This record gives sequence, structure tokens and C-alpha cells, in this order.
Amino acid sequence: MRSRIPRQQAQWPQAQAARGADDDAGLGAELAEVVAGARRRVVRGGDRHIDTAHLLHSLLESDPEVRAAFGEGATVARLFGYLVQRSIGYGLRWQGSVEDTGGLPVVEGATGFSPLAAVCVARARERAARRGGGGVRVRGTDLLAALVSDPRARAVEVVRWVGVEPGELVGRLEGSAAG
Repeated sequence: MRSRIPRQQAQWPQAQAARGADDDAGLGAELAEVVAGARRRVVRGGDRHIDTAHLLHSLLESDPEVRAAFGEGATVARLFGYLVQRSIGYGLRWQGSVEDTGGLPVVEGATGFSPLAAVCVARARERAARRGGGGVRVRGTDLLAALVSDPRARAVEVVRWVGVEPGELVGRLEGSAAG
């Protein structure tokens, strides 16, 4: 059996080259680290694209506001448990497929966003822009709201699996953004 380490090292330069796409996504420095974390998961797992579940996992790890959006209790621990299982093999049913919007072309051979994740990033930027004029930064909660707003998103499957209704979560996020 071949070691996974050499394969990862061979892919790492490609991931590093694609890192510039983080800034192009318009997410700013704080969320660029979220995307970088998701990209590392993609490379480690041998996945084809950053999907909405990769972004959700990275957001949960790095953003206390995102964790707080799920409320008190064991929900966040259950989310991490599910996402870790996915990253160590439970998500193999997702590995051979691309999270798709149904309307955008799929880009092969890139360690970029899945078509649906790219749409969610754009929606997060739009949500931030609605909050205020130019220069408003995209927050983790903006990206979270976008990730769980589309029923085709793998992030929706994840949050439903732990008993969170995506519509209620988005409602809480909208309420906190207004306040």
C-alpha cells in the first residue's frame, strides 16, 4: 500500500497555487483562513473540491460566533463528531461526486470551490453588502447563513443530521445581523 504522505506533498503545491483564490473570493483575511483550512481538508481527504461541508467544518473550528449560532449544549460537539467522521471516511459517498448547483459547469482537476460552494461564497458577500455600504467585511455568520440556505448543500445535510433546522438557524442569524 502506498503512503498517502507523498501524494499529499505532490498535491500541496497545487493547493498553494490556488491559495490566491481565497483573496479573489472577496472574503477578506479572516475568512481566507477558513477557506485555507477547508482546502487542507480537501487535499488530505483526496476530495476534488471544497464543498459546503468543508467550509462548515472550518468555520466551526475557527469562529466563535458561528459556534454560538448553534446555541448552548451538545449540538456543536455533535456537529464536530459528524464532520470528523466524514473527514476520516464516513463521507466517502460524497468523495466521488461534486456538490452542484445544477446550473454551473463543473471544473475538473482543481482544488477550488464546488459550484454550490462558490455560489454560497457569493451569497455571503451579498449578505455582508446588505448589512452596510462598501468595505463591510464578510463575517463567518454571513458564510454560515449562505451555506445552510440551499437545500442541495452538504452543509444542510450535516446540520439536519444533528437536529438543527436550517431555516431556523438562518432566522436566528438574520435576527443577530439586524441587532
